[in-house]
Amino acid sequence: MGLGAIDLNLLVALEALLEDRNVTHAGVRLSTSQSAMSGSLARLRRHFNDELLVRVGRNYELTPLAERLLPVVQDTLRKAEEALSLTRQFDPSQSRQRFSVVMSDYAMTVFVEPLLRVLAEEAPGVRIDFHPLVSGEPENETHLRCHDVMVVPLGYGLPGISETVMHDRFVCIVDRNNPRVRDGRRLTLRDLAEMPHAVAGFGKSPTPADRQLETLGITPQVQVSTPGFSVLPFLVTGTDLVALVPERLATRYEPFVGCLAVPTPFPDVPLIEALYWHHNRHTDPGHRWLRETIRRVGAALDDSANATPSAGDDDSQGSQVVLPFARSAVAG
Repeated sequence: MGLGAIDLNLLVALEALLEDRNVTHAGVRLSTSQSAMSGSLARLRRHFNDELLVRVGRNYELTPLAERLLPVVQDTLRKAEEALSLTRQFDPSQSRQRFSVVMSDYAMTVFVEPLLRVLAEEAPGVRIDFHPLVSGEPENETHLRCHDVMVVPLGYGLPGISETVMHDRFVCIVDRNNPRVRDGRRLTLRDLAEMPHAVAGFGKSPTPADRQLETLGITPQVQVSTPGFSVLPFLVTGTDLVALVPERLATRYEPFVGCLAVPTPFPDVPLIEALYWHHNRHTDPGHRWLRETIRRVGAALDDSANATPSAGDDDSQGSQVVLPFARSAVAG
């Protein structure tokens, strides 16, 4: 069957139905009535000779065919949008474009606020949907195609194009009254070997700090694990736990959570956050603007960190980070 025999608007309806798994919600999303959406679903069911959505209890679930269709339809519509946008310029001050960005919980903690401040000033109509990093998904090229960019640590082996956008290093966090902290701001390797640990788990990918401990012959006594870094400062507060977290996250939580950030008793372990995107978006003007904006935010964070005393310096308490965002010309 040729394309001329199919109403291609049904692809838009199909994406909404499969993503929302709800006729009413899909109709609201596309600003159409429930009856019109039900009609589109009926036509799609006839075309594919498949129910696509089946009721299970009070909810709908995708059929096996619908599960296979969803990433194909998402990719097709994104490519169609790219084709239609190639002839237009991108003006961030006037755009109402919507971007999908995946970030680790650490990146969300330190990146989202300054990024939103830039958007409020330069692109108030632009919308960004932030999505969490889910274990097992980053290595999947289909997952990368479903989002505009991903900001995640190097080392996941993602497909597509990447570049470094931000640097950090690991520090130890403990309760402020932990008796093992020496001279106010010190732990030893023996402390790390003997103390119970709270750790962030990222599937099969160990953190650089985990690898460093392994190199030193230290097997952490893991008492609690979490799916990300952000909750660790709350877990160590009021306990005898120790956790290894990125310094920028520790600095953000330290003043009001009750934890204390101290240097690691071994050479600095770097954490490098990278920007990943699929090659099919590389030339899109709006996408280029988004990447450049994220680069500027990351560079500003790095510049501020270089000018701010680290966790082990005496004058680090009470310091404030100033993000010196500079306007730059946006290529059309």
